[in-house]
Amino acid sequence: MSTATSLISPRKAPTRRRGKAPFENMMWIPSGTFMMGSNNHYPEEAPAHPVTVDGFWMDQYAVTNAQFSRFVENTNYVTSAERAPRLEDYPGAKPEMLVPASVVFIRPGYAVDLRNHLNWWTYVPGASWRHPLGPATSLKGLHKHPVVHVAYEDAAAYAEWAGKELPTEAEWEFAARGGLEAAEFVWGNEFEPDGKVMANTWQGDFPNENLLSDGFEWTAPVGSFPPNGYGLYEMAGNVWEWTTDWYQEHSKIEHSCCGSINPRGALREESFDPCTASIPIPRKVMKGGSFLCAPNYCRRYRPAARMGQPVDTSTCHLGFRCVVRV
Repeated sequence: MSTATSLISPRKAPTRRRGKAPFENMMWIPSGTFMMGSNNHYPEEAPAHPVTVDGFWMDQYAVTNAQFSRFVENTNYVTSAERAPRLEDYPGAKPEMLVPASVVFIRPGYAVDLRNHLNWWTYVPGASWRHPLGPATSLKGLHKHPVVHVAYEDAAAYAEWAGKELPTEAEWEFAARGGLEAAEFVWGNEFEPDGKVMANTWQGDFPNENLLSDGFEWTAPVGSFPPNGYGLYEMAGNVWEWTTDWYQEHSKIEHSCCGSINPRGALREESFDPCTASIPIPRKVMKGGSFLCAPNYCRRYRPAARMGQPVDTSTCHLGFRCVVRV
């Protein structure tokens, strides 16, 4: 049996499913040990290293607009993107930035330097989970699509309301691998096995040419693509997903407390807000890639891929799913 298709090795006797799922549409992820990260792609994924996680329940799908709507209706919660940033939190920020807004992908329409992401990302006043592409747009026809424009605190608030939690990076990656060890993608080693499109990603020359081979220009309804070995849908592409871990390079993470068993990643890491270039913003790890990941840019539609996302920043391609730990 090849390493790309062999089952992830258990730490002990495989944890049996712990009875009935605590909530609808949750799948049991058995305990096991796996090689986390990759030595073959982006530097932040290396070094690959063995990690063990205990069994847990995970949402089959990313949280949808319909689910998030119920949360808001029951709690009157207002997301980060719907609140104006406070000047005291962002000293020196331009006044036009201190309005309710979120980050939206806008196709530039001409050749741009791929090293500068500001060539296609725009801070759009009025963009939010209710208005995913700007104030003139709505959720019409998008109730089964993953909710987007949620900052970390928004995802955490939903999880607490739902009686769940957000996954750690290790839990998320272990679940995404679906029982396959060392496979490049969540379904195996071929990006399109037998020509079949397996995830909602960008086909063509990013950021201007999207061939739409997968049938979707933006997000896709959850459950649109085949599940992985654990019955989880869209663990690659569609939307990036929040995890609880503070971002730090694998090579710098110290597991002084728990070692490689149920690791929690870094204690804290700081980055800089691209809008002000001066304010330290802590980052959490996001996983899975999105509909904007392309072969010529951001090949991060893989379980090992990871990026640090400022906790105060929401975008049109970032959502989340939840877990329940036993």
